[in-house]
Amino acid sequence: MQPVGSFKIRCGANALLSMPDHVRSGGVVTASAGNFAQGLGYAARQLGVRVTSVVPETAAKSKFQALEKLGVALDIRSYTDWWRVMESPESNGFGANFVHPVMDPSVLAGNATIGLELIEDLPELATVLVPYGGGGLAVGIAAAVKAHRPGVRVFAVETEAATPVAAAFEAGEPVTVTMQPSFVTGMGSRRVLDPMWPLVRGFLDGAVATTLAETAAAIRLMAERHHVIAEGAGAAPVAAALSRSDGPIVCIISGGHLDTGHLQTILAGHTPT
Repeated sequence: MQPVGSFKIRCGANALLSMPDHVRSGGVVTASAGNFAQGLGYAARQLGVRVTSVVPETAAKSKFQALEKLGVALDIRSYTDWWRVMESPESNGFGANFVHPVMDPSVLAGNATIGLELIEDLPELATVLVPYGGGGLAVGIAAAVKAHRPGVRVFAVETEAATPVAAAFEAGEPVTVTMQPSFVTGMGSRRVLDPMWPLVRGFLDGAVATTLAETAAAIRLMAERHHVIAEGAGAAPVAAALSRSDGPIVCIISGGHLDTGHLQTILAGHTPT
């Protein structure tokens, strides 16, 4: 519902406004599959700041197009190379002007404002389901919620295409998992980022996974009943909530960038391959 079709304006803006003027004025770089880069690009345009985003070639075409409309320069790389930048920006040649889409403290703080809004608006809140990509959204929300209401449970939501959070909780540490290509492009990875693991373990209550078919069905449900078009990452928490009873439950619907072809397939009652 927000201008760039996701929640990430607030964390992108907070990151830019937290930077020293001399660093920000020279332009900033991030690594994002699309939504964070759009939020950062939207905020940067208001401030007259140039943005370059390292993006994986697997990202949805609609996200590439949206970034270009915002004036964000694209550095398209293989998923493996993109993930290396996510894991260690410094060792991949990026410096003080790099805004990490997950681990930057100002990004986490921007995301945490969502948790504060939940606490304000829903005093009866019991469970929060948050899609998990790199963990910035889930950890930020959980940190704010737990600070005010420790009894509220916050779960990371994954799909069967990649379940690194569930695997990490089971193993007690980050482990590498297989990742199946799918229409769900805004979440999922091969591994929980090592620096994020202490925060994930400390703030989240676990992880739940949905099937791709359940995620597609949730997209169809929201489109048909509520006229809301959510991407797979946004619909996965709704899919997870439909099989739970530990309510009241809040689902974070985190993005609306879904390729038209995938949407057509889903509305026809099928799961995109």
